[in-house]
Formats: sequence, C-alpha cells, structure tokens
Amino acid sequence: MSAESERVAGFGRLEDGLRQASDWYLWGPYVSERQWGTVREDYSADGEAWNYLPHDHARSQAYRWGEDGLAGFCDVEQRLCLSLALWNGRDPILKERAFGLTGAEGNHGEDVKEYWWYLDALPSHAWNRWRYHYPQAAFPYDDLRVENGRRGKYDPEYELLDTGAFNGDRYWITEVHYGKADPTDLLMAITVTNAGPEAGTLHVLPTAWFRNTWSWDFGAPKPAMVADGPTAVTVEHPFLGTLELLADAGPGGTTPTLLFCENETNTARLFSAEPVTPYPKDGINDHVIHGAPTVNPEQRGTKCAVWYQLEVAPGATVELRLRLRPRATAAGAGAAFGKNFDRVMAGRRAEADEFYAELTPRTASAGEAMVMRQAFGGLLWSKQFYYYDVSRWLDGDPAQPVPPASRQSGRNARWRNFNAFDIMSMPDKWEYPWFAAWDLAFHCVALAHVDPAFAKYQLVLLCREWFQHPNGALPAYEWDFSDVNPPVQAWAALEVFAIDGGHDFGFLSRVFDKLLVNFTWWVNREDAGGNNLFEGGFLGLDNIGPIDRSHLPVGGTLEQSDATGWMAFYAMAMGSIAVALYWSGQRPGTDLILKFLEHFAAITDAIDGQELWDEQDGLFYDRLLTPDGEAVPVQVRSMVGIIPMLAAAVVDENMLDRALMVSKRFADYIERHGLYDREKLAQSGLMRGKPGTQRLLLSVVGVDRLEKLFSKLFDESEFLSPYGLRALSAYHRDHPYELDVEGLHATIDYEPAESTTNMFGGNSNWRGPIWFPLNYLICTSLDRYHRFFDEDLTIEYPTGSGRRLPLDAIQRDLCDRLISIFLPGPDGRRPCFGGVEMLQTDPAWKDNLVFSEYFHGDNAAGLGAAHQTGWTGVIADVIRRRHGMVRSVGDVIREVRPRQPAG
Repeated sequence: MSAESERVAGFGRLEDGLRQASDWYLWGPYVSERQWGTVREDYSADGEAWNYLPHDHARSQAYRWGEDGLAGFCDVEQRLCLSLALWNGRDPILKERAFGLTGAEGNHGEDVKEYWWYLDALPSHAWNRWRYHYPQAAFPYDDLRVENGRRGKYDPEYELLDTGAFNGDRYWITEVHYGKADPTDLLMAITVTNAGPEAGTLHVLPTAWFRNTWSWDFGAPKPAMVADGPTAVTVEHPFLGTLELLADAGPGGTTPTLLFCENETNTARLFSAEPVTPYPKDGINDHVIHGAPTVNPEQRGTKCAVWYQLEVAPGATVELRLRLRPRATAAGAGAAFGKNFDRVMAGRRAEADEFYAELTPRTASAGEAMVMRQAFGGLLWSKQFYYYDVSRWLDGDPAQPVPPASRQSGRNARWRNFNAFDIMSMPDKWEYPWFAAWDLAFHCVALAHVDPAFAKYQLVLLCREWFQHPNGALPAYEWDFSDVNPPVQAWAALEVFAIDGGHDFGFLSRVFDKLLVNFTWWVNREDAGGNNLFEGGFLGLDNIGPIDRSHLPVGGTLEQSDATGWMAFYAMAMGSIAVALYWSGQRPGTDLILKFLEHFAAITDAIDGQELWDEQDGLFYDRLLTPDGEAVPVQVRSMVGIIPMLAAAVVDENMLDRALMVSKRFADYIERHGLYDREKLAQSGLMRGKPGTQRLLLSVVGVDRLEKLFSKLFDESEFLSPYGLRALSAYHRDHPYELDVEGLHATIDYEPAESTTNMFGGNSNWRGPIWFPLNYLICTSLDRYHRFFDEDLTIEYPTGSGRRLPLDAIQRDLCDRLISIFLPGPDGRRPCFGGVEMLQTDPAWKDNLVFSEYFHGDNAAGLGAAHQTGWTGVIADVIRRRHGMVRSVGDVIREVRPRQPAG
C-alpha cells in the first residue's frame, strides 16, 4: 500500500464533517475560481446576480461568503487563503482571478476565457499540480466582451486563442506545485517559463489573505499579518493560531518586496463613499500597476503579497518558493528551503506516482492512464469551501445594511433551514461554483476510487438537516434550491458502497434513512394525478424539449417519461439498499423491501397503461395533459425516452429463494404480481437459466420493448455517434419536431454543438451533444441486462450493420467510444480538442486535458464549461471499469452475509 493510500485509509468516516477528519484535510484547494456573480454575493433587489457584483468589482469588493483566486489553497474553514497573482506589465489589472463573460455577455451564456489545467492531485492534497498559460501582450478583455457580444446564437464562441493573444508563442507557462511536509506545513513552488522568442518581464505575486469574517458582526475579532523581516510574514489568527509565511529569494538571490493591504471593500471606487481604509482590497493592485500609495507602509494588514519581478530569457524557467507553517520555534527561514524543500516535493510527487500506479489497470494504455490521472486530479482540485446561511442571507448581517424587502419573497426564501459551511465537490469552480445535487452523485462515484470517505461524506451531507428541506426535498442548486434534479443519490450510494468494498453498512443505513423522506416527498409532490406518472420539470436536462418543462407555457400537466423512469430507478435502488441492510442485519424486517417493490410494480403498471410508450418509434415520450382533457404526446426522440430502461435489476435464484424464505408477505407479493410461476416466467422471457442458476429480470421496459429501444439507441443515424450516445436523435437534423397545442407553436431540431435557444440561460444544450451522466448510466445498465440475458440475447450493433453482439460487448464498445474522446486517434488528434490546432499539436498544450461539460454530437469537440471535471470526471471510473477493476453492485450485494431467516 502506498503512503497516500495509508493516509486516505486513515481518514475514516467523515459523516460528521471534515473537522472530525484526518489533519491531512486541513489544507486543500478549497478556494473558488469565481465568487463574483454568484447568488450568495447578490444583495440586489432584482436578483440579477451577474450584474450586482461583476468581474470589474471583484478586485475591489470584500466578499461575504467565500473567496476566489488562481491555484488557491486554504484551510478547511477558509480562514486563510493562499493563491497566485500575475502581471505581464501591460494589463490594466493584476491577474488575480480567471476572467470570463457573464450570462448576458456570452453568445452562449457565461463562459470563462482563460487556459488552465488541473494536472495532478492526491486526495490528502499532500501533492497538487496546476498549470496556467498567460499572454505576454495585454490581456484582450474588451475584445472578448465586444466580439462575443456581437456574435449570435448561431455563431461559435470567440475564445482567447482566437484573439491572437498566444501568437508567436508569446506567453508565460506558469505552474504551481503544492506539497505538504506534514498536515500543517504547506510548501508552494511556482515555476515560470518564457515560451516566447524574446526575454521578458513577469511580475509574480503569491498572495495570502484572510477571508473577511470581521465586517459582518459587531465586535468580531480581526486577524493580522505583519512583516517579520524582508521575506517573512507572521500570521496571527484567533482560530488558526500563529503561523509564518516564508518566501525564498528570487533568481540570483534577489529579495522580493512584501506588500500589505486590507481585505476591505474600496468604497470610494465602487460607491463614491468615504473609504473604510486607505489600503483596501485592491490596494496591492493599484500600487503595482499605478504606483499608488495604497499599501500599508507599516507592512501589516489582512492581505499580503510577495512581489517578485522576474527577467526571464526565452525558453528559460525560473522557480520561486514559499512555505506556510506554524511559527517555527528553532529553525529559521533558511532551513525552510534548500535540500529540505527539494526532498519534500520530490517525495510527494513520487508518492503520487505510486498511488496512481496502484489505481491504473495493468491492461490500460499509457494514454488511458494519463486521462484517468488527470480526471481524478481535476475532481480533487474541484473541492471548494461552500458557505451559505440562507436565513442570514435573507435577513442581512448586524453590521451591514438590511437587504431589500423583495428578498423575503424571492430566491430560496423557503429554504431558511439551509446553512452550509462545508467543503464540497463542485461541478466547475468557475462556471458552476456551487454544488448541484445530481452532478454531485456522479462526482462521488468517481471520487470513491481515490477517496471513498470523502465521497460518502458528500452524499451524507446532502441529506443532513441543514441541507435537506423539512418537507424532504433535496436542494438542487443555489440559483433555485426548489428546482428538481433526477433522484440519483440512492444509486450513487450503492455504487460508492460497492467501490469501497461493500462493508460500510453504517454509511448505507444513514443515507437510506434520509432518502426515505426524500422518496416520500417525490411521491407526494411530483405525482400530480396520483397515478404513478411523475413530473419534475427540466430534471437536469434543461432544453431537451421544445418547451420549458419546468414552466409550461400552456396550462395542464406534463407527465414525463424521464421523471417516471427516474422514480422507478429510485425505487429499485432503494429496494436494493433495503435488501443489503436486511441481509446484513441492519434492518429487522422486510417491510421496506416490499414497499419499494410495490412502488416499482405500480410505476411499471402506470407506464404500461398510460400510453407513454410508442410502439412504432420504439421510445417513451412525455405526455402533455391540457386543461380541457386532451392528451398530447410530445414526440421528441431524446434521452427522455431512454431513461426508463435504466430501471432494471436482476434477482438470481439464490437471492429470490432467500427473499421468499424470510417473509410470507414477500411470497404473496411475488405470486400476486405473477412472478411466482417460474414456468410462465420462463415462457415470458422474464426468468432465464436452468434450475439452480435461474435469474429473474425486474424492468420497467419489457423484454419485447427492450430490443426495439436498443435498435433506436444504437442507430448511427439516431443516437449512436462515433464517441458515445447523443442526447437527442440526429433524426431531427432533417426532421425537426413541431408541437402545436393551446395556440402554442414550438419546435426542436438536432443541434450537435451549442444551443440556439435562450432557454435556461442559453448556455446548456441537451439537443444533440454527448453528455457523460446518461452515457455512464446506460453503460452500467447494460451490465445489469447482460447479467440477465448472458449470451442468449444479441443486438444488431450498430443498427443496420448486420453484426449482432451480446450486451457486454456493446457496453465495452460504448466505453471505448467515450474513452476515445480524450485519446489521440490514428491521426494523432484528440477529438475533445476539436479543430483548435494549438491544442492538437503544440507540445506545451496537447497533453493538458480539460473534461468539458458536454461534447459535440458528431465530432466530440469539448463544449460548455471548460473544466467540468465533475460528472465528466467519471471517465476515470469508465477506464477502470472497462479494464475489469470495478465490481458491480449486484455482485457485491449477493455476497452480503445473510442473517438467519425469522422463524
């Protein structure tokens, strides 16, 4: 076992929070990349968060709820932050945070306009590696705003590379490496390479600052940083104690300059009001850029930068070193660097190599190993301190003005119970620097391979009483906690349980108890007709339909095949957990097993009887019930019609016999639903195998319908692309769907890249691209179906090819298609980089991966959020699963040691 594996194993159970975890969690990459423009920082009357605190104000306004920065690290409560600032000598501002466009500025919604990569990380954050490319010419802020503002929905986005900012290789390659000598001794190495043909000057300002915790309450203690010589800073904090930030000399022994200001709002600049301090948050910026007297000459404050001015020859690399640790009692600053520093950094990097060597399947290629490691690295870098007390946000702080009255009836006003103060896994730390409930489930499945304790902590956290609403709803995301995401948490809990070895029944039991409440909320809240056909709105699929499914433009109810399929999927997952808990002795009876089987059967009957299935098309469709009683099928060929196939489970003969032994009610249930006569079941196709090895299929989609659905799904002119499954069928490329109802006309066609509609902000597109979450779920469901059919069922794959394959071979091919998105093809080009030549061929760029939000439906070019290392990060799981390194949930549950049957 590697040193890192031992550290991770030592983390133990984190269900009560990171404060009870190993000390190795104390420092990590928990700093957001964008705090401006978020709901938490919005105190406007109209709720327009992007406008209230824009990028231009970010350097000058003290944040209330969190901090942002480049390559940021902080303690677990974000009391003290450490990150990087740069200046090329030409920009109008320091590069302290990543720049991007707001939802209104981007022609496809908000979009970051920078290039950085998460190249490596360990779960303990004993080693983290980050890379950034910074133009040597003035950063084209205005050009990016103006040109993207000029372009429309049918135009591509105008990116930083398109501006010519990197022409002639005139840019700086900056890497930040973090290593820990021990849990509280943090080393920071910054390497700067001049990629250009000429010598140049770069200002490098590693920056430490306190999150502002003192401006919101009267009498709150204020920490301080004070210079202690030319290259040392004493850090005094009432909770962190006394620390020291040490800076090594620059090239040639040059001494950097220490600059101090306060993390306080520049009220004069933003509001034309009396200044709070002559040295505000942007004081270091103004001093470096303009020479303004805005840094404290007494060299003390709550924000400090170490200012290095580097002259770097073309092609040369310079390294800078800093160290943050508890105040040394014996060793001086000189002992902080040199061979000791080298030994720690080299040792931690070697431990990372060993850790990932353990995780890499022996049959994986070197390319797959690199993709897997960078995907895990991105997930681990995407942890963020997330603080949001809704009651405090609604009512305001004692030492600040009262928020506008409109806030009391506005966004999240019904969620006063919500009070987050935690480290959470973000979908994307720039575009989505807030948790999303169903995204988080996929993060946890991938994270379970490297940090199962943290993965379990995330799933438990979402269900804690300060997250889950008293009515049982789970918060969706901060723009609207009341929106409804697919209920995938039970499935994720099972996967995490299995990946972790299938032994932590305490975790499974704790999640199960809270999800019982959420399941009941779904049944009571999202089944308007009481007929087991469910609603739920957009369900995370945003603009996949011709109308906004969350806010119907006509009256009536939309009975959704995806919501109904998700609920069957939810019932099956909860039933599986109930079985595992019963057999392990964690639950005393079978009532809950029966409850979820009953729900599953009722949903199956409803989806059969209410005409959601279209026999001719071989798909499920939503059905719009208008106020006058008309039932209008919404015949869009999309993943909405595929989701019901996810709800499937295989019960082998041993499991069935054990279940029948423990309860007469269970036997009655089996008989009542026609599942007891094994001869008839065999004739129907629902029971297969010889006596002793028989297995039963429980599925929303009957065997006869399954082949039709697969025929549609695996058709290359419909869903199957060379790189995975499209969210919307390519059939609609030439056959747009039109909906006419109640005087409304709406249409939808196949859009393989960015969306041309403003629905959901115009920055999310389920109308053709390849998305990982549903591709992943379909791959895992094929495994369950294959376990039932074995080699007895073959499907023409691709449809029309004349080649028939068993489902496990199809699953492997789908996994290979997904993996190939990130690997160089026969032409040496990675599909995910599309037609961007520098990304494809330049040695400084071509091996640095991002895991985009979604991918072009025809050529797999990365689209959407550039660092969506959340659910796209499950590619790491796909690689391990593809090479046989992941056991199925069914296999793990079957091995649970059974309790003795009652009576």
